[in-house]
Amino acid sequence: MMIMVKVGILSMQRIANYGSFLQAYGLKHILEDLGCDVQFVDYHPGETLIPADGGTGLKRKIAKITEALRYNAPLREKIKYIKYKKNYAKNYYPYLGLSSEMNYSPELDMLVIGSDEVFNCVQNNTNVGFSPELFGQDNRAKRVITYAASFGNTTVEKLKKYQVADKISKWIGEIDAVSVRDENSLSTVKALTGEKPQHHLDPVLAYDFMGKCTDIPETVPDSNYMILYGYSGRFTKEECKIIRAYAKKKGLKIVCIGGVQDACDKFIDCNPFEVIAYFKNADCVVTDTFHGTIMSVITHRQFVSVVRKSGYGNSEKMTDLLGRLHLSDRILTDFRMLKNQIENKIDYLKTDDLIKEERKNSINYLNLEVEKCTQN
Repeated sequence: MMIMVKVGILSMQRIANYGSFLQAYGLKHILEDLGCDVQFVDYHPGETLIPADGGTGLKRKIAKITEALRYNAPLREKIKYIKYKKNYAKNYYPYLGLSSEMNYSPELDMLVIGSDEVFNCVQNNTNVGFSPELFGQDNRAKRVITYAASFGNTTVEKLKKYQVADKISKWIGEIDAVSVRDENSLSTVKALTGEKPQHHLDPVLAYDFMGKCTDIPETVPDSNYMILYGYSGRFTKEECKIIRAYAKKKGLKIVCIGGVQDACDKFIDCNPFEVIAYFKNADCVVTDTFHGTIMSVITHRQFVSVVRKSGYGNSEKMTDLLGRLHLSDRILTDFRMLKNQIENKIDYLKTDDLIKEERKNSINYLNLEVEKCTQN
């Protein structure tokens, strides 16, 4: 009789964005395909190491709403965005089996930390902060591993600056098997522990959404559109002006998903599987997010990705992702080149072959760790 391994995923499953949802869903289904009984585990957000952006709690939410209302998008679309954020948990948590009741430190055969930016502890997001649990502390699991964990834009230098490098070195050293998703995270773990971790794909690439997920619709209600995908307000007025001019020339509507921008004809509030369908049916995509890039890739879209080094930078993870997928030419460094770059035909053959091979590596790693739980 096969032993059902009880596995918990400690991740960003309660962060209200589609990328966080899809990576959690993907990892859950990979583990279930390996015969595991899977649940999500919650963590207690810690104090932020740097000043919180816009305060905490209700004050932070009000600041975000006020900010969204300032964007030069139709008022109707801004209100739809605010409703989307307000109702996100109620609408989309049930797909992951999440309830309002938090699940802290359950008894498990194995705890999997990741994916997403679980190690990104030097940031001003009060939903995360500096939480020891995200580094494997205070758990009741027989075995602790990570899968495609990321430090985001936290570097060794930042960890030393805020005097937490020694703590994190000790905590990571206590984890049974360490897997990361990008070069910055790999070099950070190696610098802290002296050990080179394994390198795996984010679950939105590792899980075959297009081949296995039956919840993705074939069609969407809209046509003749391009997607502008990013956190609200991340695209500057000048960038939006160029995007608007391009869309007008091509006869395309600008559909915003995930956030509202100054260039926005329509904001889409839909479930995460419908988001993938919107990508699949889009004429093209402009994004500055990690998972927006991944959704463009798995749906074989014409796209460009904006790499940002200032503010909440994305350069560490985005440059690594696109380089690894042999798609570095999709990095848009000058918006004046938008037309040429977005229309430069993408050959996905090499990228698809790489993803197929890396999926095997991911499954082998997780399967081996699951088997170790049955041997004790």
